[in-house]
This record gives sequence, structure tokens and C-alpha cells, in this order.
Amino acid sequence: MKQQEKLNGDNKRKLVIFLHKITKNVNNNIGDNMYYINSFFIYSVIGFLMESALYKIFSIDNYSGFLSGPITPVYGIGVLIILITNKYIIEKIKTNRFLKIIISFFVFAILLSLIELLGGVLLKELLNVELWNYSNKKYNIGKYMCLELALVWGVFSLLFIYFIKPFMDRFIKKIPKKATYVFIIAFAIDIIYSLIFKY
Repeated sequence: MKQQEKLNGDNKRKLVIFLHKITKNVNNNIGDNMYYINSFFIYSVIGFLMESALYKIFSIDNYSGFLSGPITPVYGIGVLIILITNKYIIEKIKTNRFLKIIISFFVFAILLSLIELLGGVLLKELLNVELWNYSNKKYNIGKYMCLELALVWGVFSLLFIYFIKPFMDRFIKKIPKKATYVFIIAFAIDIIYSLIFKY
């Protein structure tokens, strides 16, 4: 009888520990998801502001992004690519810091250039919009990708990982869930509105 009670007690403890681990993993996953979602929105807005400022400074008659609101998703997507690649690939590379920086530069330059290429093609095919065209660049690879910008993306990625991200994370990680839900709803409304009335 006592042995049976002991077994039941051990099973209960194991069940509690198991449920605790599951709950912890779920909470961690939710936290990670919220971080990535917030990063997407924050850097999409920052990208919009930076690009709009450059258009203004150089008197370029253009609008950043394809949506109506102050957000340019390609920048947010680019940042997500950097964050995920850095976490699951770059950080796992066992080598010295200098070589890791060199590898990061080329990996991010290639990935972000491919994002530009894919974004340019999709916008042209789906919405008949051309937000960038590198045909006039000396080292272009078609309309939507060029070596000159690839080098810029590589440098930007390193600055982002080592300087911008550590600073911005202090704010992004404090964004409450309710604010994230508001971002998602506003983003969805902007997409629907833009597709109906802008294109």
C-alpha cells in the first residue's frame, strides 16, 4: 500500500515537472513570437521614416513602401531574416570573432539582396508596382538587385547586430502584448485599405 502511494506520489511529481516544462516552453515561445512581431513593426516604421527622409533630402519624388500607412514591410522582413539567421546559424558557428564577422557580412549581404529581388518581383507581378529599379547601377543583377546595395546591406547588418539591436531590444522587449495586438490589427486594416483603394 505504502509502495503504491509512493509510486503515485512520484508520478504526480513527474507530471507536475513535465507540465511546468511545457508551460515554460510555451511562455518562451510566446515571448519570442511577440519579440519578432514587434521587431517587424518597429523596424518597418523606422525603415519608412529613413527612406522618406532620404527621398526628401535628395528631392526624389517617391513614396516609401506600397501601403498607405507609415510602414515599409520589406525593412521589417529584412530585420527578421537577420535576427533569425544570426540566432540559429551565425551564433552556432564555432570560430573567432573576426572570421564570424566576415561570414556574417557575406551571408547577410546575399540574403537581404535576395529579399530585395523577391520583393521587387512580387510587387511588380501582384500589384504592378515598381518601388526600386537598379537598371542604372553599374553592377546590377537585373532590376531589383545590385552589388552596390548588397555591400550596403552587409555593412548595415553588422551595424544592426552589434550596435542597433542591443540598444533597441531594451525598448522592444518592454512593449506590452496589447500594443502588439493593436499593431497587428492596424497593419491588417492598412493592407486591406491599400489593396482596395490604392491599387
